[in-house]
Amino acid sequence: MDPVPIDWTELRAEATAVARNAYCPYSGLRVGAAGLTEDGRLVRGCNVENASYGLTLCAECVLAGQLHLSGGGTLRAVACRSGTGELLLPCGRCRQVLLEFGGDGCLVDAGDGPAPLSALLPEAFR
Repeated sequence: MDPVPIDWTELRAEATAVARNAYCPYSGLRVGAAGLTEDGRLVRGCNVENASYGLTLCAECVLAGQLHLSGGGTLRAVACRSGTGELLLPCGRCRQVLLEFGGDGCLVDAGDGPAPLSALLPEAFR
C-alpha cells in the first residue's frame, strides 16, 4: 500500500486556521499545528496558555492528544504556523513529543522545506 501523499499546502493552511482558535489571552501569540498520520487522517492542535504567564500547552502537545484520542497511530508530517500564517518551529519539548508520536522520520515543515525530525533533534533528546 502506497503512503498517503503529503499535501504541505493543506497542512500549512490547516495549521494557520486552527491557530485562530488558540487560547492566548496573555501573550496574544496564536499557534496552530496540523499533522498527517500514516493512515491519512488529519489531526490538529492549538496552544492553550495558563494564568501563570509564560506557561503554555503548546499546539503540538494538543495535536498529540488529538492523535491519541482519535485512535492513535503515527505522524508522517507536521506543520506549525502562527495565526497569520508565519512558519513556527516546534520547541524542544514539542520536538520530543513529536518524536514519541512520529519517530525520527516524521517530517516537520522547516525554513528550507520539510525536514525529518531527526535533523531537528539535538543528540541530547535521543
